[in-house]
Amino acid sequence: MLLAIDCGNTNTVFAIWNGSEFLCTLRTSTHHARTADAYFTWYSTLVNHYGIEAEITDVIISSTVPRVVFNLRVFADRFFGCRPMVVGKPECALPVLPRVDPGTLVGPDRLVNSAGAFARHGGDLIVVDFGTATTCDVVAEDGAYVGGVIAPGVNLSLEALHMAAAALPHVDVTTPPRVIGTNTVDCMQSGVYWGYIGLVHGLCEKIRAEYARPMKVIGTGGLAPLFAQGADLFDEIEDDLTMHGLTVIHDYNKKG
Repeated sequence: MLLAIDCGNTNTVFAIWNGSEFLCTLRTSTHHARTADAYFTWYSTLVNHYGIEAEITDVIISSTVPRVVFNLRVFADRFFGCRPMVVGKPECALPVLPRVDPGTLVGPDRLVNSAGAFARHGGDLIVVDFGTATTCDVVAEDGAYVGGVIAPGVNLSLEALHMAAAALPHVDVTTPPRVIGTNTVDCMQSGVYWGYIGLVHGLCEKIRAEYARPMKVIGTGGLAPLFAQGADLFDEIEDDLTMHGLTVIHDYNKKG
């Protein structure tokens, strides 16, 4: 069985893959000081709680936070007796290499999303990921990552607005009752919700015009379904795209 680990700036997700389906998905906050023992204590407690029997033989890691990779490597070696694959490292090959400017380091999460989206939908894609940052990744006809866009994430924008303006409260992301707010909270929620719908729609239109080919738009990330309610933004929404991409890359390396 495979343990797929996706470490983002805000959350770290563990998922157990048995070759045909995910048995469980576990989520914790990302913290660079968390030790291998602490990871295992948290992991084993939840696995036992859910009654999952899993003999992990392989581990693959995607991390946008380099400082956590060492402890995750120790975690895999100490408790599962295996050397983990780490996306972005030379020993972890990609099905198709990215085509970007020489010397550019592409975030592992973007490479994994591209691999997962191509495996499910083919090429000529825009993958919109609502994470700590909101990203649009362009996947070419052959599955290569060829570039994209990075914008501030939704929650990051709300937090910055709250921190920079003392009179503005912290608000949750939700669908506002109307565009024109009649109180401060409604105004903020409308600005973020409809503002990000406009941002994503506008970026996708610009990408399509520059790419000059028909493209499907795939939404992923926890907020994708919420924003899909307000406009016809996505052709498909994939809630497990990153974890699926990790299984694709793992299979490619095993077969290779």
